[in-house]
Amino acid sequence: MAEPVLTIHGVSKHFGAIRALTDVNFSLERGEVHALCGENGAGKSTLMNIIAGVLQPTEGEIRVDGKAVRVASPAAAQALGIGLVHQEIALCPDATVAENMFMAATNRRRSLFMNYRALERDAQRVMNRLAAIDVRQKVADLPISSQQLVEIAKALTLDCRVLILDEPTAALTETETQQLFTIIRDLKANGISIIYISHRMAEIFLLCDRVTVFRDGRYVCTDRTADITADDVVRRMVGREITQLYPEKLKAEDASGETILEVAGLSDGARFHDIGFGLRRGEILGIGGLIGSGRTEIAEGICGLRSHTAGEVSLHGKPQAIRAYADSVKAGIVYLSEDRKGSGIFLEMSIAQNISVLNLKPLTNHVGLLNGRAEAALAEDFARRLAVRMGGVEAPVKSLSGGNQQKVAIAKQLAVKPKVILMDEPTRGIDVGAKTEIHRLLRDLARSGIGIVVISSEMPELLGLCDRVLVVREGRIAGELGPEEMTEEAVIRLASGVSATRTADHAA
Repeated sequence: MAEPVLTIHGVSKHFGAIRALTDVNFSLERGEVHALCGENGAGKSTLMNIIAGVLQPTEGEIRVDGKAVRVASPAAAQALGIGLVHQEIALCPDATVAENMFMAATNRRRSLFMNYRALERDAQRVMNRLAAIDVRQKVADLPISSQQLVEIAKALTLDCRVLILDEPTAALTETETQQLFTIIRDLKANGISIIYISHRMAEIFLLCDRVTVFRDGRYVCTDRTADITADDVVRRMVGREITQLYPEKLKAEDASGETILEVAGLSDGARFHDIGFGLRRGEILGIGGLIGSGRTEIAEGICGLRSHTAGEVSLHGKPQAIRAYADSVKAGIVYLSEDRKGSGIFLEMSIAQNISVLNLKPLTNHVGLLNGRAEAALAEDFARRLAVRMGGVEAPVKSLSGGNQQKVAIAKQLAVKPKVILMDEPTRGIDVGAKTEIHRLLRDLARSGIGIVVISSEMPELLGLCDRVLVVREGRIAGELGPEEMTEEAVIRLASGVSATRTADHAA
């Protein structure tokens, strides 16, 4: 048999006392798409960062085409033909799309002058394979989904032999996802080997030839996808049976409780218009719709992150004067952004500092000095309640896995004792085990009296978690779906304007 293009043998990685990887093995054949699965914290991203030269292994060996190599830096990885597309956006926001795509090549240039016309022409040719994005735009002006496509296009310019894709579809629309799948199949046909990290089982079994499972930083198994099922993979990932992905929904007799949050006639004159709905005690209200439909903008308008020109927001029947996010937090309405690293957490700060940052007043004395012991106790309490895997609350958030970072972001919102939490893509990029934990947490919060609004692009989550769903299209609520009406077809028809159902006038 031909030598694997990439072989990992006995690799371990220690961060002080924390063992992120222990004696793991992995191999990648030429022209295959190989899935790597595991819960958050299983060691997937650590191994990918080692392969891509971002981290150095504590022990073990990396072989490329059968020859032992030392991948000392990302530049060394690129020289070996290895490219990594990170799950989190890592672009320069003030540079253009074209400049971001060819930044590595530009840095290697010896010429004093840049031929921008040629740069933009080459960038546009690559970008057109994915989407109709003008490469002359600044990255900062693009939505998250388009920025993710720029990350992927950037990797396609590197002439890779090995391409690592870490949750590549997490922020993409269905159309963009299908375009990406076509490109992956083309790359495979041309002999490119792809490591595909995803928590979406349907994608893994659609695209991948083999799947390797990691658990708790250790190698578990490798199988051909043709020989196993999604349930087999999940069991090996978590080491246990997950019998119920979603907690029990609100019972019919409890569905007519007190209205916690009421939104009436809310408009910003541009992205959303005449938004009206009510959120009742004990329920989880979902907001669905296509990316770009205005879902996020509506949430930002409610909590003061986006100004509105008309309308009213009320809590327990009392109108609220919300002109900025600080007013919203003070009133008891908090927002969890879909952009976890950009807006949800402070990566360089400690876990304790992140959790306390919105509510420092109770932790300070009469002269304004922070009580570090009280801050640590608060963080430890929330970390225990949310099952955050960490070395200690003094550790920086950047040391945590993606799923545990998301738990810290949620803990930060809970620390202010909110009345309403607006959650935008709360489980994006999180493994099945952590998703189950967060879904149960959200249901427990709803039962405790906190109002929960969930914006989600994942149809199973929207239908499995939420008690009602409002569907947004072109900045307006196209309709409401009750418990008996919530189907994938009904959501898609409303989101695409194919049909209408009960209007939002009935939502409250």
